[in-house]
Amino acid sequence: MPPIHPDTLRGQRALVTGANSGIGAAVARALAQAGARVAINYVVNPEAAEQLVREIRAEGGEAMALEADVSDEGQVQRMFQNMIDAWSGIDILVANAGLQRDAPFHEMTLAQWNKVLEVNLTGQFLCAREAVRAFLRQGINPKLSCAAGKIICMSSVHDIVPWAGHVNYATSKGGVLMFLKSLAQEVAEHRIRVNGISPGAIRTPINRSAWETAEAEADLLTLIPYGRIGEPMDIGRAAVWLASDASDYVTGTTLYVDGGMTLYPGFREGG
Repeated sequence: MPPIHPDTLRGQRALVTGANSGIGAAVARALAQAGARVAINYVVNPEAAEQLVREIRAEGGEAMALEADVSDEGQVQRMFQNMIDAWSGIDILVANAGLQRDAPFHEMTLAQWNKVLEVNLTGQFLCAREAVRAFLRQGINPKLSCAAGKIICMSSVHDIVPWAGHVNYATSKGGVLMFLKSLAQEVAEHRIRVNGISPGAIRTPINRSAWETAEAEADLLTLIPYGRIGEPMDIGRAAVWLASDASDYVTGTTLYVDGGMTLYPGFREGG
């Protein structure tokens, strides 16, 4: 893959939630490579967040780590205030933080249901609300971007693909789909763009069991017409494009980065 151009997001300030591992870390790296200053949010494993900050700085970028539970209103507000105090504003939010609490539906507890909705959906609301408030205060700075602000909601192919055994997770991601569309419709007149990325199967630690053996990988590839598992930087590059002025006329859209997983590959022969 060609390198990310270092001036794509030069001077812009980005916050990536859940950025100390997996897709979030790749997005943070990609934004930094594109020239953005990046705030790396975490709620556990501060060592990983600080290590990522050091790596970005070693490559000539600017980064800081910010602790906050995205499902807690007070913590989210403090995180945004700390970022704004340090960098005088925010231009890009990537609402990436999410988790799973899987169970057969008849065994799923209310705590499992609530936790997933609180982080995966309410967390996006709380972070996006603070970002929109900041964007409205700041207005457009044409030296940085055509837009007053950019929000990228990280979702999943399971915002449209049902997933038995993961009803709480799929419900949260379906909610993200309509959340971002409705928000995009509301704030577009202020030149605030809201889009989503829905990854398919990405090679991250959270789903290691699905790809770490040859047998598991072969089984997974039956769901991916393009014939390979995605890498975290596939998502990072998509985030850079959605955050850049190259996508300035794009809002309210979800970009499926899935190698064709949402094309219902079983129907290629069995339709």
